[in-house]
Amino acid sequence: MRVNEKYSTLPAEDRSVHIINICAIEDLGYQPSEGTLLNSLSVNPDAKCKYGLYFRDGKRKVDYVLVYHHKRGSGSRTLARRVLQNDAALGARSARQDQPLPGKGSPGKGSPGAARQQEPPMDFHEDDKRFRREEYEGNLLEAGLELERDEETKIHGVGFVKIHAPWNVLCREAEFLKLKMPTKKMYHINETRGLLKKINSVLQKITDPIQPRVAEHRAQTMKRLSYPFSREKQHLFDLSDKDSFFDSKTRSTIVYEILKRTTCTKAKYSMGITSLLANGVYSAAYPLHDGEYEGEDVEFNDRKLLYEEWASYGVFYKYQPIDLVRKYFGEKIGLYFAWLGVYTQMLIPASIVGVIVFLYGCATVNENIPSMEMCDQSHNITMCPLCDKTCSYWKMSSACATARASHLFDNPATVFFSIFMALWAATFMEHWKRKQMRLNYRWDLTGFEEEEDHPRAEYEARVLEKSLRKESKNKEDEMEGIAQPAIPEQMAGSLFHSQTRRMREREKHRNIPEESTNKWKQRVKTAMAGVKLTDKVKLTWRDRFPAYFTNLMSIVFMIAVTFAIVLGVIIYRISTAAALAMNSSPSVRSNIRVTVTATAVIINLVVIILLDEVYGCVARWLTKIEVPKTEKSFEERLIFKAFLLKFVNSYTPIFYVAFFKGRFVGRPGDYVYIFRSFRMEECAPGGCLMELCIQLSIIMLGKQLIQNNLFEIGIPKMKKFIRYLRLKRQSPADHDEHMKRKQRYEADFTLEPFGGLTPEYMEMIIQFGFVTLFVASFPLAPLFALLNNIIEIRLDAKKFVTELRRPVAVRAKDIGIWYNILRGIGKLAVIINAFVISFTSDFIPRLVYLYMYSKNGTMHGFVNHTLSSFNVSDFQDGTAPNDPLDLGYEVHVCRYKDYREPPWSEHKYDISKDFWAVLAARLAFVIVFQNLVMFMSDFVDWVIPDIPKDISQQIHKEKVLMVELFMREEQGKQQLLDTWMERGPKKSEPCSNHSPQAGPDGPENHGGAL
Repeated sequence: MRVNEKYSTLPAEDRSVHIINICAIEDLGYQPSEGTLLNSLSVNPDAKCKYGLYFRDGKRKVDYVLVYHHKRGSGSRTLARRVLQNDAALGARSARQDQPLPGKGSPGKGSPGAARQQEPPMDFHEDDKRFRREEYEGNLLEAGLELERDEETKIHGVGFVKIHAPWNVLCREAEFLKLKMPTKKMYHINETRGLLKKINSVLQKITDPIQPRVAEHRAQTMKRLSYPFSREKQHLFDLSDKDSFFDSKTRSTIVYEILKRTTCTKAKYSMGITSLLANGVYSAAYPLHDGEYEGEDVEFNDRKLLYEEWASYGVFYKYQPIDLVRKYFGEKIGLYFAWLGVYTQMLIPASIVGVIVFLYGCATVNENIPSMEMCDQSHNITMCPLCDKTCSYWKMSSACATARASHLFDNPATVFFSIFMALWAATFMEHWKRKQMRLNYRWDLTGFEEEEDHPRAEYEARVLEKSLRKESKNKEDEMEGIAQPAIPEQMAGSLFHSQTRRMREREKHRNIPEESTNKWKQRVKTAMAGVKLTDKVKLTWRDRFPAYFTNLMSIVFMIAVTFAIVLGVIIYRISTAAALAMNSSPSVRSNIRVTVTATAVIINLVVIILLDEVYGCVARWLTKIEVPKTEKSFEERLIFKAFLLKFVNSYTPIFYVAFFKGRFVGRPGDYVYIFRSFRMEECAPGGCLMELCIQLSIIMLGKQLIQNNLFEIGIPKMKKFIRYLRLKRQSPADHDEHMKRKQRYEADFTLEPFGGLTPEYMEMIIQFGFVTLFVASFPLAPLFALLNNIIEIRLDAKKFVTELRRPVAVRAKDIGIWYNILRGIGKLAVIINAFVISFTSDFIPRLVYLYMYSKNGTMHGFVNHTLSSFNVSDFQDGTAPNDPLDLGYEVHVCRYKDYREPPWSEHKYDISKDFWAVLAARLAFVIVFQNLVMFMSDFVDWVIPDIPKDISQQIHKEKVLMVELFMREEQGKQQLLDTWMERGPKKSEPCSNHSPQAGPDGPENHGGAL
């Protein structure tokens, strides 16, 4: 007898659902007419089951759906398919296996054997998948679930298995999962008093118009005490309405846990739903949405409420109904949107300060002496050529616009803004930790500890393969045919081909499929033996060494590809600048720098967007070959690899402009060349900060606009349009049938599957890097991030509510590895901004000149101080300008930006003492800035407590109330026991271990309690 004793806690005789195995009988060719159905039914059956939200009886709620593809005759559009239950191994219960599994469709006339004779020919792959589904669904029934099949769908060739978890199964699994459920006990939440109460009251009145109109978002003064569910303590919980005690999110989570751990020994490996999905036995598995989200006659539900109060662009100014999001999607998705909301709120003060800094630059641009000197044509400063031969001499006044624009972002306020943003990042992290603790308290996650997940299907497969290979090697003679290595998937069908043909010949004359040889039993024993071995055998670093080596080499190669592309763009900039310099048009030659910079940044943006998609796929593949044990380990490794590759991809061009461009140029007469032909490009006379700002703004805005918004909006719309075109090409009958109202599970099947939160977090983390890492060069970055996030929240919300299948709710108390990544970026931002201010901007050289070299204590003469002189007669052969008289006069000495000795000096063109003075000041600034800001950030971290005081008090209060509740319960039990002991001599009544409380919550109504 095959009984899943590990997960069945009730005796088989006491179960409300018969333990049956499923064997599908193929198409009978019977097609009932619509008139027959209408005459036989007094009400619309679809309306009775609320269009797929319930079983056909209209009472049992559909908690989960399994989807599979099957082949059937093209002529039988309306399928009459009946599911019989029979299993030779369950002969002891064959008397109870004469009734069909509830499902849609009518049995055809004639015997099942005759029906099998009419079935269309099927290949052995389809037979193999059908056998796997039969056993797996039988095991689900043994676990206590209730199933109903539907193949009369509007989607051709697709069948659905609806799953319902009865009350006793929900109670059992809730106890296994230690789910905290609200008890009958309620207590008052401590309220603020005095001045804080008045302030909170005023704030509530002010913010009332921007609060969502949902019940879950209102301030609560009472809270139910929560306790991990226990069947022995059901009297503690309010079970007056058992249908709503476990909400749809919890029910689907419970069913998913059963699906994951239920095995299928006929599969290649003995695993759960993840393996069956990977092998194509099932096409999809998902919980259902609560109903439609739009329409006048739509029954009100949480999905519709979320669409109206959260997923609509018209409510962009409102707070998010986070509690309702958590109720519908689970804690993990709720925490993501809560974090995104906190991050967006914190961007408001950062944006305000950034705009003030930018406006300060605009107000003082006409007072900036260095830019005024550069724009003064009376100085008549002649600059050296920017490239060899084709470029000629040029006047510094031609770069006036660039110099004035640089002051907008390179001014003393920029240093203040960098310090402010470093403290902002620390404050944001602390604020999120406190918000997270409040959510944990409200969502009853205090004390929740994530238990080790069930091993992934791929991990178990590798362990099983290793154990079987080891067993085969040690006992090759004794275990021949039993401990053999795992058979590849493509060979599995050929192994069963001959056996399947024999089975199908027998099935023409009998209902019960039987095994004709011992090979099947041997393979089952092999799989079960392998399962036992997986508990002892583990994958070591030796097993994973090839994968680790592949990971290392692949990541290094991908990073090298990124560097190579950046080098290619550099060569493009250099060659394009030289080509444009030969243009005869003066307007083209005067805008060479702007043209080259803009086109190069656009190329970088396109490459970054394309490589982001490639690196995401590469990171997933590299993580798969590592074969992590659990889903959590898989997700963390995937996040680390994807973030590393995308970080390098997004920021390498920006790092080049900030720290490398113009640093290794050389000097006139002794330039540095790439491949001996391309001269390294120089910064503008005003420095590279303006170019860094252009690079940062275009890449940041381009990624947000194209990758984050257009892709998320356009791709789903395009997929829907393609599906519509495909439907239109079908026959008119199919089109008309498709236009009818679908069942809920059919409509959800057409939605996109949920791919996880990693892409959503990743784009926000990369944006966080743009906001913090180079904020010294682009103070408007927080403002653009804020505007993007306002749209992003509603865009993601609409995607989750309308375009994605409902994800399985996952419990989580924090955002996981993303918090550590955020902290790392915050620390790195301090260092990078210190170097940007010190080495990329002219802030330090100006301070050095002002306090060491200025004669009158002003910035007059600063530009001349930063320029060195070069005698044009010292040009190397073949590098002098082809047209030395382009300016209308002969040039003998030209200027270039550097600190070097003049040509008339004894050590001409050597680095001057001024260079070392400025370098020392720059390094000193980096050290002082970094340590000061780090100290201030740590101080903020220390001052702000991680757990709010009121939440700490409420958690302590809950513990005290829980202890009092159990003490009173124990005292009641003791009093009852003493009373019965006193009455013992008079009346012999059995003692009860239950609470003295009677009524609907008494022992007789404990449902699944044992």
